[in-house]
Amino acid sequence: MPLHFTEAELKGRRDAACRALAEAGLDGLLMFRQESMFYLTGYDTFGYVFFQCLYLSAEGELVLLTRAPDLRQAQQTSVVKDIRIWVDGPDASPAEELKAILREKGCAGKALGVEYEAYGLTGRNAKRLDAALEGFCRLEDASFLVSKLRVVKSPAEIAYAREAGRLADRAWEAAQDLTRPGADEGAILAAMQGAIFEGGGDYPGNEFIIGSGPQALLCRYYTGRRKLDEQDQLTLEWAGAYRHYHAAMMRTIPVGGTPERQRAMFEAARDALLAVEEKLRPGNTVGEAFDAHAETLDRAGFREARMNATGYSLGTTFAPNWMDWPMLYHGNPVVLQPGMVFFVHIIVFDSERGLAMTHGRTSLVTEGAAESLSAASLDLVER
Repeated sequence: MPLHFTEAELKGRRDAACRALAEAGLDGLLMFRQESMFYLTGYDTFGYVFFQCLYLSAEGELVLLTRAPDLRQAQQTSVVKDIRIWVDGPDASPAEELKAILREKGCAGKALGVEYEAYGLTGRNAKRLDAALEGFCRLEDASFLVSKLRVVKSPAEIAYAREAGRLADRAWEAAQDLTRPGADEGAILAAMQGAIFEGGGDYPGNEFIIGSGPQALLCRYYTGRRKLDEQDQLTLEWAGAYRHYHAAMMRTIPVGGTPERQRAMFEAARDALLAVEEKLRPGNTVGEAFDAHAETLDRAGFREARMNATGYSLGTTFAPNWMDWPMLYHGNPVVLQPGMVFFVHIIVFDSERGLAMTHGRTSLVTEGAAESLSAASLDLVER
Protein backbone atom coordinates (compact mmCIF):
# COMPACT_ATOMS: atom_id res chain seq x y z
CA MET A 1 0.00 0.00 0.00
CA PRO A 2 1.65 3.29 -1.11
CA LEU A 3 1.07 5.13 2.17
CA HIS A 4 4.01 7.47 2.73
CA PHE A 5 3.43 8.24 6.41
CA THR A 6 2.54 6.03 9.34
CA GLU A 7 -1.12 5.72 10.22
CA ALA A 8 -0.24 7.13 13.64
CA GLU A 9 1.20 10.29 12.08
CA LEU A 10 -1.82 10.71 9.82
CA LYS A 11 -4.16 10.28 12.79
CA GLY A 12 -2.20 12.87 14.75
CA ARG A 13 -2.69 15.34 11.91
CA ARG A 14 -6.43 14.64 11.80
CA ASP A 15 -6.66 15.07 15.57
CA ALA A 16 -4.98 18.48 15.19
CA ALA A 17 -7.46 19.39 12.45
CA CYS A 18 -10.35 18.39 14.71
CA ARG A 19 -8.99 20.60 17.49
CA ALA A 20 -8.73 23.47 15.01
CA LEU A 21 -12.35 22.89 13.98
CA ALA A 22 -13.45 23.02 17.62
CA GLU A 23 -11.49 26.23 18.19
CA ALA A 24 -13.18 27.76 15.13
CA GLY A 25 -16.64 26.69 16.34
CA LEU A 26 -17.11 24.35 13.37
CA ASP A 27 -18.75 20.92 13.38
CA GLY A 28 -16.95 19.65 10.30
CA LEU A 29 -14.86 20.50 7.27
CA LEU A 30 -15.60 20.05 3.56
CA MET A 31 -12.21 19.63 1.91
CA PHE A 32 -11.66 20.33 -1.78
CA ARG A 33 -7.89 20.95 -1.63
CA GLN A 34 -5.96 17.87 -2.68
CA GLU A 35 -3.10 18.94 -0.40
CA SER A 36 -5.41 18.68 2.61
CA MET A 37 -6.63 15.24 1.60
CA PHE A 38 -3.09 13.95 1.06
CA TYR A 39 -1.86 15.50 4.31
CA LEU A 40 -4.62 14.06 6.49
CA THR A 41 -5.21 10.68 4.85
CA GLY A 42 -2.51 9.94 2.26
CA TYR A 43 -5.04 10.16 -0.59
CA ASP A 44 -3.09 10.80 -3.80
CA THR A 45 -4.85 11.68 -7.07
CA PHE A 46 -5.39 14.32 -9.71
CA GLY A 47 -9.11 13.51 -9.72
CA TYR A 48 -9.78 16.81 -7.93
CA VAL A 49 -10.23 18.35 -11.38
CA PHE A 50 -13.80 17.02 -11.00
CA PHE A 51 -16.15 17.56 -8.06
CA GLN A 52 -14.58 15.74 -5.14
CA CYS A 53 -15.05 16.36 -1.44
CA LEU A 54 -13.58 14.81 1.69
CA TYR A 55 -15.75 15.41 4.76
CA LEU A 56 -14.09 15.45 8.17
CA SER A 57 -16.33 15.68 11.21
CA ALA A 58 -15.20 17.40 14.39
CA GLU A 59 -15.05 13.92 15.91
CA GLY A 60 -12.70 12.63 13.21
CA GLU A 61 -15.11 10.75 10.94
CA LEU A 62 -14.17 10.71 7.24
CA VAL A 63 -16.29 10.35 4.11
CA LEU A 64 -14.97 10.81 0.58
CA LEU A 65 -17.30 11.66 -2.31
CA THR A 66 -15.59 11.13 -5.66
CA ARG A 67 -15.94 9.50 -9.08
CA ALA A 68 -15.48 5.84 -10.01
CA PRO A 69 -11.92 6.24 -11.41
CA ASP A 70 -10.77 7.31 -7.95
CA LEU A 71 -12.39 4.53 -5.94
CA ARG A 72 -9.38 2.22 -6.07
CA GLN A 73 -7.06 5.21 -5.97
CA ALA A 74 -8.50 6.13 -2.56
CA GLN A 75 -8.56 2.52 -1.39
CA GLN A 76 -4.89 1.99 -2.21
CA THR A 77 -3.34 5.35 -1.28
CA SER A 78 -5.34 6.48 1.75
CA VAL A 79 -6.77 5.45 5.11
CA VAL A 80 -10.29 6.52 4.06
CA LYS A 81 -12.73 3.62 4.37
CA ASP A 82 -16.07 5.29 3.62
CA ILE A 83 -15.89 6.14 -0.09
CA ARG A 84 -19.00 7.21 -1.97
CA ILE A 85 -19.22 7.46 -5.76
CA TRP A 86 -21.22 9.93 -7.78
CA VAL A 87 -22.07 8.83 -11.31
CA ASP A 88 -21.43 10.93 -14.42
CA GLY A 89 -24.56 11.87 -16.34
CA PRO A 90 -26.39 14.81 -17.88
CA ASP A 91 -28.35 15.31 -14.67
CA ALA A 92 -25.58 14.46 -12.21
CA SER A 93 -25.61 16.65 -9.10
CA PRO A 94 -22.71 15.71 -6.81
CA ALA A 95 -23.46 18.69 -4.55
CA GLU A 96 -26.90 17.24 -3.84
CA GLU A 97 -25.33 13.84 -3.21
CA LEU A 98 -22.96 15.49 -0.77
CA LYS A 99 -25.96 17.04 0.98
CA ALA A 100 -27.49 13.58 1.37
CA ILE A 101 -24.28 12.32 2.96
CA LEU A 102 -24.19 15.28 5.33
CA ARG A 103 -27.82 14.69 6.28
CA GLU A 104 -26.95 11.07 7.01
CA LYS A 105 -24.12 12.28 9.26
CA GLY A 106 -26.38 14.59 11.24
CA CYS A 107 -25.07 17.86 9.82
CA ALA A 108 -28.44 19.58 9.40
CA GLY A 109 -28.27 22.96 11.14
CA LYS A 110 -24.57 22.54 11.89
CA ALA A 111 -21.66 24.87 11.04
CA LEU A 112 -19.32 23.49 8.40
CA GLY A 113 -16.07 24.90 7.10
CA VAL A 114 -15.45 24.88 3.36
CA GLU A 115 -12.16 25.03 1.46
CA TYR A 116 -13.36 27.57 -1.08
CA GLU A 117 -9.78 28.51 -1.99
CA ALA A 118 -9.21 25.28 -3.89
CA TYR A 119 -8.35 24.46 -7.48
CA GLY A 120 -10.67 21.49 -7.12
CA LEU A 121 -13.68 23.69 -6.43
CA THR A 122 -14.46 25.74 -9.53
CA GLY A 123 -16.67 28.81 -9.34
CA ARG A 124 -19.49 26.86 -10.99
CA ASN A 125 -19.25 24.01 -8.49
CA ALA A 126 -18.97 26.42 -5.56
CA LYS A 127 -22.26 28.01 -6.63
CA ARG A 128 -23.83 24.57 -6.86
CA LEU A 129 -22.49 23.66 -3.43
CA ASP A 130 -23.86 26.84 -1.85
CA ALA A 131 -27.24 26.35 -3.52
CA ALA A 132 -27.51 22.73 -2.43
CA LEU A 133 -26.65 23.47 1.21
CA GLU A 134 -28.54 26.77 1.57
CA GLY A 135 -30.90 26.51 4.52
CA PHE A 136 -29.53 23.08 5.41
CA CYS A 137 -26.41 24.11 7.31
CA ARG A 138 -24.21 27.13 7.88
CA LEU A 139 -21.11 27.37 5.71
CA GLU A 140 -17.96 29.29 6.59
CA ASP A 141 -14.78 29.81 4.62
CA ALA A 142 -12.12 27.58 6.20
CA SER A 143 -9.77 27.51 3.23
CA PHE A 144 -6.60 27.74 5.30
CA LEU A 145 -7.51 25.68 8.34
CA VAL A 146 -5.45 22.68 7.20
CA SER A 147 -2.86 24.81 5.38
CA LYS A 148 -1.93 26.45 8.68
CA LEU A 149 -1.39 23.01 10.17
CA ARG A 150 0.73 21.94 7.20
CA VAL A 151 3.13 24.89 7.37
CA VAL A 152 5.26 23.39 10.19
CA LYS A 153 6.68 20.10 8.94
CA SER A 154 7.09 16.89 10.92
CA PRO A 155 10.43 15.02 10.93
CA ALA A 156 9.06 12.65 8.28
CA GLU A 157 8.04 15.58 6.07
CA ILE A 158 11.41 17.26 6.54
CA ALA A 159 13.11 14.06 5.38
CA TYR A 160 11.06 14.23 2.16
CA ALA A 161 11.88 17.92 1.72
CA ARG A 162 15.59 17.17 2.11
CA GLU A 163 15.29 14.46 -0.54
CA ALA A 164 13.55 16.97 -2.81
CA GLY A 165 16.49 19.31 -2.26
CA ARG A 166 18.93 16.60 -3.30
CA LEU A 167 16.93 16.02 -6.48
CA ALA A 168 16.86 19.75 -7.23
CA ASP A 169 20.66 19.77 -7.06
CA ARG A 170 20.83 16.86 -9.50
CA ALA A 171 18.62 18.75 -11.94
CA TRP A 172 20.85 21.83 -11.60
CA GLU A 173 23.94 19.76 -12.35
CA ALA A 174 22.23 18.36 -15.46
CA ALA A 175 21.36 21.87 -16.65
CA GLN A 176 24.91 23.13 -16.18
CA ASP A 177 26.31 20.20 -18.15
CA LEU A 178 24.23 21.10 -21.22
CA THR A 179 24.16 24.90 -21.15
CA ARG A 180 26.39 26.41 -23.83
CA PRO A 181 25.99 28.36 -27.09
CA GLY A 182 23.79 26.35 -29.44
CA ALA A 183 22.18 24.29 -26.66
CA ASP A 184 18.51 23.43 -27.10
CA GLU A 185 16.16 24.49 -24.31
CA GLY A 186 14.19 21.28 -24.77
CA ALA A 187 17.27 19.14 -24.16
CA ILE A 188 18.04 21.10 -20.99
CA LEU A 189 14.51 20.65 -19.69
CA ALA A 190 14.55 16.93 -20.52
CA ALA A 191 17.83 16.42 -18.68
CA MET A 192 16.62 18.29 -15.60
CA GLN A 193 13.33 16.45 -15.29
CA GLY A 194 15.01 13.16 -16.18
CA ALA A 195 17.51 13.58 -13.36
CA ILE A 196 14.64 13.95 -10.92
CA PHE A 197 12.74 10.93 -12.23
CA GLU A 198 15.89 8.81 -12.24
CA GLY A 199 16.46 9.83 -8.64
CA GLY A 200 13.03 8.57 -7.59
CA GLY A 201 11.24 11.91 -7.69
CA ASP A 202 7.85 13.08 -8.92
CA TYR A 203 6.34 15.50 -11.39
CA PRO A 204 6.41 18.94 -9.78
CA GLY A 205 3.31 20.96 -8.93
CA ASN A 206 3.88 23.22 -11.94
CA GLU A 207 6.03 23.31 -15.05
CA PHE A 208 9.71 24.15 -14.84
CA ILE A 209 10.39 27.69 -16.02
CA ILE A 210 12.93 28.14 -18.79
CA GLY A 211 13.63 31.23 -20.86
CA SER A 212 16.57 32.54 -22.83
CA GLY A 213 17.34 35.72 -24.72
CA PRO A 214 14.57 38.28 -24.08
CA GLN A 215 12.47 35.52 -22.51
CA ALA A 216 15.01 35.17 -19.70
CA LEU A 217 13.08 38.07 -18.16
CA LEU A 218 9.94 35.94 -17.84
CA CYS A 219 9.11 34.10 -14.64
CA ARG A 220 6.35 31.88 -15.99
CA TYR A 221 6.46 28.85 -18.25
CA TYR A 222 5.44 29.44 -21.85
CA THR A 223 5.31 27.06 -24.79
CA GLY A 224 7.97 27.10 -27.50
CA ARG A 225 11.70 26.29 -27.62
CA ARG A 226 14.82 27.97 -28.95
CA LYS A 227 18.56 27.33 -29.11
CA LEU A 228 20.97 29.52 -27.20
CA ASP A 229 22.89 32.17 -29.13
CA GLU A 230 26.63 32.72 -28.91
CA GLN A 231 25.90 35.45 -26.37
CA ASP A 232 22.79 34.77 -24.37
CA GLN A 233 21.25 34.33 -20.94
CA LEU A 234 19.25 31.43 -19.56
CA THR A 235 16.82 31.69 -16.63
CA LEU A 236 15.69 28.49 -14.94
CA GLU A 237 13.26 27.86 -12.10
CA TRP A 238 12.64 24.27 -11.10
CA ALA A 239 11.92 22.05 -8.13
CA GLY A 240 12.94 18.67 -6.95
CA ALA A 241 9.76 16.86 -5.92
CA TYR A 242 9.64 13.79 -3.70
CA ARG A 243 6.37 12.32 -2.40
CA HIS A 244 4.83 15.63 -3.55
CA TYR A 245 7.18 17.63 -1.28
CA HIS A 246 9.06 20.35 -3.14
CA ALA A 247 12.43 22.07 -2.93
CA ALA A 248 12.70 24.78 -5.57
CA MET A 249 15.68 26.61 -7.01
CA MET A 250 16.17 29.50 -9.46
CA ARG A 251 19.23 30.65 -11.39
CA THR A 252 20.24 32.73 -14.41
CA ILE A 253 23.27 31.63 -16.43
CA PRO A 254 25.00 34.20 -18.67
CA VAL A 255 26.22 32.57 -21.89
CA GLY A 256 29.15 33.83 -23.97
CA GLY A 257 30.16 36.58 -21.55
CA THR A 258 28.68 38.49 -18.62
CA PRO A 259 28.10 42.26 -18.95
CA GLU A 260 29.28 44.26 -15.95
CA ARG A 261 25.70 45.38 -15.23
CA GLN A 262 24.57 41.75 -15.10
CA ARG A 263 27.47 40.84 -12.83
CA ALA A 264 26.38 43.62 -10.45
CA MET A 265 22.86 42.25 -10.60
CA PHE A 266 24.19 38.83 -9.61
CA GLU A 267 26.11 40.20 -6.64
CA ALA A 268 23.05 42.08 -5.41
CA ALA A 269 20.82 39.00 -5.89
CA ARG A 270 23.22 36.75 -3.97
CA ASP A 271 23.49 39.29 -1.15
CA ALA A 272 19.70 39.62 -1.00
CA LEU A 273 19.28 35.84 -0.84
CA LEU A 274 21.66 35.60 2.09
CA ALA A 275 19.98 38.55 3.82
CA VAL A 276 16.57 36.87 3.60
CA GLU A 277 17.94 33.55 4.82
CA GLU A 278 19.49 35.33 7.80
CA LYS A 279 16.00 36.51 8.72
CA LEU A 280 14.52 33.01 8.48
CA ARG A 281 14.79 32.51 12.21
CA PRO A 282 12.12 31.73 14.83
CA GLY A 283 10.37 34.84 16.12
CA ASN A 284 10.89 36.94 13.02
CA THR A 285 7.96 37.50 10.70
CA VAL A 286 7.61 36.52 7.07
CA GLY A 287 7.26 40.20 6.23
CA GLU A 288 10.61 40.99 7.87
CA ALA A 289 12.27 38.35 5.70
CA PHE A 290 10.86 40.05 2.60
CA ASP A 291 12.06 43.44 3.82
CA ALA A 292 15.64 42.14 4.00
CA HIS A 293 15.40 41.36 0.28
CA ALA A 294 13.93 44.74 -0.59
CA GLU A 295 16.41 46.73 1.47
CA THR A 296 19.38 44.91 -0.05
CA LEU A 297 18.27 45.36 -3.66
CA ASP A 298 17.12 48.94 -3.14
CA ARG A 299 20.46 49.86 -1.61
CA ALA A 300 22.22 48.34 -4.62
CA GLY A 301 20.12 50.46 -6.99
CA PHE A 302 17.70 47.82 -8.22
CA ARG A 303 14.40 49.06 -6.73
CA GLU A 304 12.66 49.19 -10.10
CA ALA A 305 14.04 45.80 -11.13
CA ARG A 306 12.84 43.74 -8.14
CA MET A 307 9.57 42.01 -7.35
CA ASN A 308 7.00 42.69 -4.63
CA ALA A 309 7.23 39.17 -3.25
CA THR A 310 10.34 37.08 -2.83
CA GLY A 311 9.19 33.53 -2.19
CA TYR A 312 6.80 31.35 -0.28
CA SER A 313 6.39 28.28 1.85
CA LEU A 314 6.90 24.90 0.23
CA GLY A 315 5.50 21.53 1.18
CA THR A 316 3.18 18.98 -0.33
CA THR A 317 1.38 20.64 -3.21
CA PHE A 318 -0.44 19.49 -6.34
CA ALA A 319 -0.89 20.97 -9.80
CA PRO A 320 -1.30 23.65 -10.99
CA ASN A 321 1.50 25.07 -8.82
CA TRP A 322 3.95 24.30 -6.05
CA MET A 323 3.47 27.60 -4.17
CA ASP A 324 2.15 27.19 -0.65
CA TRP A 325 0.99 29.46 2.18
CA PRO A 326 2.36 31.88 3.40
CA MET A 327 4.11 34.15 0.87
CA LEU A 328 7.08 36.42 1.53
CA TYR A 329 5.80 39.98 1.05
CA HIS A 330 5.96 43.24 2.97
CA GLY A 331 3.88 43.34 6.14
CA ASN A 332 3.03 39.62 6.26
CA PRO A 333 2.59 39.04 10.02
CA VAL A 334 3.05 35.24 10.07
CA VAL A 335 5.69 34.41 12.69
CA LEU A 336 8.44 32.01 11.65
CA GLN A 337 8.71 28.71 13.51
CA PRO A 338 11.15 25.79 13.36
CA GLY A 339 9.99 23.24 10.79
CA MET A 340 8.79 25.75 8.22
CA VAL A 341 10.26 25.45 4.73
CA PHE A 342 10.65 28.45 2.39
CA PHE A 343 11.72 28.91 -1.20
CA VAL A 344 13.46 32.29 -1.46
CA HIS A 345 13.70 33.56 -5.03
CA ILE A 346 15.53 36.77 -5.83
CA ILE A 347 14.44 38.12 -9.22
CA VAL A 348 16.16 41.15 -10.78
CA PHE A 349 14.96 42.07 -14.26
CA ASP A 350 16.42 45.10 -16.05
CA SER A 351 13.90 45.56 -18.85
CA GLU A 352 15.61 48.63 -20.29
CA ARG A 353 18.86 46.75 -20.91
CA GLY A 354 17.23 43.37 -21.48
CA LEU A 355 19.21 41.73 -18.67
CA ALA A 356 18.01 39.08 -16.23
CA MET A 357 19.47 37.76 -13.01
CA THR A 358 17.87 35.39 -10.54
CA HIS A 359 19.02 33.43 -7.53
CA GLY A 360 17.05 31.16 -5.28
CA ARG A 361 17.00 28.05 -3.14
CA THR A 362 14.90 26.36 -0.47
CA SER A 363 15.70 26.49 3.25
CA LEU A 364 14.41 24.94 6.45
CA VAL A 365 13.73 27.14 9.47
CA THR A 366 15.51 25.62 12.49
CA GLU A 367 16.02 26.68 16.10
CA GLY A 368 18.93 28.81 14.88
CA ALA A 369 20.18 29.70 11.40
CA ALA A 370 18.22 28.50 8.38
CA GLU A 371 19.40 25.25 6.78
CA SER A 372 19.69 25.26 3.00
CA LEU A 373 18.25 22.14 1.39
CA SER A 374 20.60 22.64 -1.54
CA ALA A 375 24.30 21.82 -1.43
CA ALA A 376 25.00 23.77 -4.64
CA SER A 377 27.43 26.67 -4.64
CA LEU A 378 26.03 30.20 -4.68
CA ASP A 379 28.72 31.34 -7.12
CA LEU A 380 27.78 32.74 -10.53
CA VAL A 381 27.70 30.04 -13.21
CA GLU A 382 28.84 31.31 -16.63
CA ARG A 383 28.99 29.43 -19.91
